[in-house]
Amino acid sequence: MQPSRQPMTPLQEIRHSAAHMLGAAVLRLFPEAKLDIGPPTDAGFYYDFDLDHAFTADDLVRIEEEMRRIAKENQRFERKEITRAEAEALIRERGQERYKLGRLADIPEGEAISFYHNGEFADLCAGTHVRYTAQVKAFKLLSIAGAFHRGDERNKQLQRIYGTAFATKDELEQHLNRLEEARKRDHRKLGRDLRLFHIDEKVGQGLILWTPNGAVVRQELQTFISERLFDAGYKQVFTPHIGNLDLYRTSGHYPYYKEAQFPPLAEREAVELLSKEGCGCGELTNRLESGAIQGFLLKPMNCPHHIRIFASQPHSYRDLPVRLAEFGTVYRWEQSGELNGMTRVRGFTQDDGHLFCTEDQVGREVQGCLELVKVVLRTLGLHDYRVRVGLRAPDSAKYTGSRENWDKAEAACRAAAATLGVPFSEEAGEAAFYGPKIDFVVRDVIGREWQLGTVQVDFNLPERFDLSYTGADNKPHRPVMIHRAPFGSMERFVGILIEHFAGDFPTWLAPEQVRVLTLNDDLLPHGREIVAQLRAAGLRATLDEASDKLGAKIRRGEVERVAHMLVVGAKEKEAGLVSVRSRADRTMDGTMPLADFLARVTAEVRERRLRVPAPAATPEAKA
Repeated sequence: MQPSRQPMTPLQEIRHSAAHMLGAAVLRLFPEAKLDIGPPTDAGFYYDFDLDHAFTADDLVRIEEEMRRIAKENQRFERKEITRAEAEALIRERGQERYKLGRLADIPEGEAISFYHNGEFADLCAGTHVRYTAQVKAFKLLSIAGAFHRGDERNKQLQRIYGTAFATKDELEQHLNRLEEARKRDHRKLGRDLRLFHIDEKVGQGLILWTPNGAVVRQELQTFISERLFDAGYKQVFTPHIGNLDLYRTSGHYPYYKEAQFPPLAEREAVELLSKEGCGCGELTNRLESGAIQGFLLKPMNCPHHIRIFASQPHSYRDLPVRLAEFGTVYRWEQSGELNGMTRVRGFTQDDGHLFCTEDQVGREVQGCLELVKVVLRTLGLHDYRVRVGLRAPDSAKYTGSRENWDKAEAACRAAAATLGVPFSEEAGEAAFYGPKIDFVVRDVIGREWQLGTVQVDFNLPERFDLSYTGADNKPHRPVMIHRAPFGSMERFVGILIEHFAGDFPTWLAPEQVRVLTLNDDLLPHGREIVAQLRAAGLRATLDEASDKLGAKIRRGEVERVAHMLVVGAKEKEAGLVSVRSRADRTMDGTMPLADFLARVTAEVRERRLRVPAPAATPEAKA
């Protein structure tokens, strides 16, 4: 167990104790297993094991049963403080030196070393725990995953068993129900079933291919935010996908985030020269990092490019604020084990904006950025959110810039957050390396939290790039920079929306807004006429021309989450009517003139109305 040095809540103690019980159960069933760590987490607990046998779902059942026996044995958790030498001897005696000696070495000299014992099990641990195993009453093992030792993919991959635990069985049952609902909403499965995106190993892990349906959702979101940006006085810009390595040295993104970036690229001439000299990749990297040869980097951020656009011409105080916006794609080297569909990727597009303003304008501009985020969340029905002000951590080398600038930036963030009319928390260590930020943490329909829109105040990058504008006194002054991204990553945001809506997008976002279904093939020409009218009105409409029965066509439309279906038979054709089946708005169900349907749906799309069916109203539930 990795030593814990923070006081634990009662729930954390339950989960911490459950992790020890998991370790004890595995050793009873697999005595040859080597233990690494098993901490509590926000959602439960886990333990990492090194074992030649690959755990299976059946093993999880056996292990959980053994944990229940351990609970019934009512074993006492006892803490014993020992010397480093005694700890090493105990670890060797139990045959757990492979990983535990390294964990022991992590404990600084002079700090207390303790083991917790329960029954025959003992683990290096600072605690704390419940008093007896019988107090851990509501727990469940959930899954098995691979995990590199110490999170480093150069190390051996271990087997991680995840579980969760709660104080009561009712709380556990509620949590398991939420997990089941999350499984049904998994954007990776829905994204595949609804043909929204594709990840291809031949393209690369973590690189999203937006298929036509997903591209519709993305384009609608971009159009929506672009309209707001135009109204707010932003200017659209476009920047390249790579930049000179010196640009990112100046900004601090390299080397601050060196480990999270793709390796630098060298000019072709430099590679050829070093090849002739017999130099290897290591020497090439060293010369790139030292600046001895020209290097380029896949851009990890858009802000340095926007800074150079601002610096490309002189500015007066009368020009400020300058507001630049871009849907810019950036790249981060995420470890393969951390990639997750659209929500954790290696290439993603930000709805990025950077504002350059005077100090006097900071408060007003930050408030404008926050209002933009609120409009986005309100339009998409994401009403349940909290606000977090991310501040620098004391005595950390992560941050750049003077304390004076940080104090001013943090004060501006606090003042702006106070105008939102909702409670906000201040969290040290959550700031970007160049400045504090205001994050919107949104709770979706099944209670999960996501960090979405962000606004950051930055006094430091303008200084690092020596930016200036001419003030009213005709002297140079330093602008303040504001970073803002209401969506954040388009990939991540759409992934979250897929799960929030369970694939049932409101009509304005739905890839297919209307589908026409005819009762027989003789009516197909009439169906094509209706589709033509729908498309002329600006709707995304199709005709199901398959020679299937109506029930099969309706079922197909339901599974594919078509927002509205129009059923047309001979009687409807003769009367100029359509029979409406709507997933997006059940009040529209019934028979009506096509003109009435067109008027209602085009208004729904134009106003970007939010019509979300109840979570139970899924194709699976209706089948």
